Amino acid sequence: MTDQDIVNLYWQRSERAIPETAGVYGPYCHTVAYNLLRNTEDAEESVNDTWLAAWNAMPPSRPNSLKAFLGKLTRNIAVSRLRRKGSLKRGGGVAATALEELSECLPSDFDLERTVEARELGRLLGRFLKKLPERDQVIFVGRYFYVLTAEEIAQRLRMKPATVRTALYRTRKKLVQELEKEGEWNGQQLVSL
Repeated sequence: MTDQDIVNLYWQRSERAIPETAGVYGPYCHTVAYNLLRNTEDAEESVNDTWLAAWNAMPPSRPNSLKAFLGKLTRNIAVSRLRRKGSLKRGGGVAATALEELSECLPSDFDLERTVEARELGRLLGRFLKKLPERDQVIFVGRYFYVLTAEEIAQRLRMKPATVRTALYRTRKKLVQELEKEGEWNGQQLVSL
């Protein structure tokens, strides 16, 4: 079944939509949730919540990319679960560490979580990522969207963890430069967000 067929099932309010979605995207959504939560039960609950969120969102939404749509829903639900449970310590604080690393690119008095969700910053990051070599894009998205550790990224890309950490460091520095060039960063605050 194609993504369009699955979206059509949601629009028809067919009960088949959820099992079809779970069959195609269940493992993907579980991975997204687990990488943030580092707890199987919480990840499974987040995935189940994703199916409900997708059911409630379609219609009126008709996503262009069902995978990206479901990944974003799952990630947002997992982050909310992380906040609710105060479970940033789970998984050795991997999610908190990833957000903390990215915050080095933003001013200290800036609310990172609120801003990451902001549409304009998303556009800026999207433009920035398109300028990067594919390997650096994969590393950056793996770390800051999927919240993978440097070791997990290194294993997937058959690299050394130190190489991944270096690439992340350099990419964060490039991001600061890009934000400065765009006039969005003045060393203290984002200007026009």
